Amino acid sequence: MAAAETSEKKTPAAKKPAAKKSVAAQDSAARVTYLHDLRPAPGSNKPKMRVGRGEGSKGKTSGRGTKGTKARYQVPARFEGGQMPLHMRLPKLRGFKNPFHVEYQVVNLDRLSETFPEGGTLTVADLVAKGLVRKGELVKVLGSGEAGAKFDLTVDAWSQSAKTKVEAKGGSLTAR
Repeated sequence: MAAAETSEKKTPAAKKPAAKKSVAAQDSAARVTYLHDLRPAPGSNKPKMRVGRGEGSKGKTSGRGTKGTKARYQVPARFEGGQMPLHMRLPKLRGFKNPFHVEYQVVNLDRLSETFPEGGTLTVADLVAKGLVRKGELVKVLGSGEAGAKFDLTVDAWSQSAKTKVEAKGGSLTAR
């Protein structure tokens, strides 16, 4: 009889479907806000933490822990452990800067001939109005190209080649 019972297979019990959570329970679980989820609002300014100003907040050890080199002091970021630092290994800039150096904006004769094909009396204000130079700076005329017409120029400086080419066309150069 025992052999008949062992050969008989038992059918597993039917599993019950899992109980569904109520809609109210699902909504309340989704809306729970925890303290560690809170962040400052975007664009807000959080004040800088002042450490070492009393036991209440980051006082005493100021967030450095206890003992050890890092608790006692910090070396500068550029410190290389006693090795000759990079800023001292690199070569220095040579020479000197002339304090009396004058910087000019340059205009060549070919640009003047393109912009003012009829020639005429020109001042720095005329060159600024046409966009050849910037306002408020010194202007020098150079002799690249040819003077297409007669120019009577009032500028700050000019090259010798520019002077000969302008005077060859019957023009003149005057310092302002």
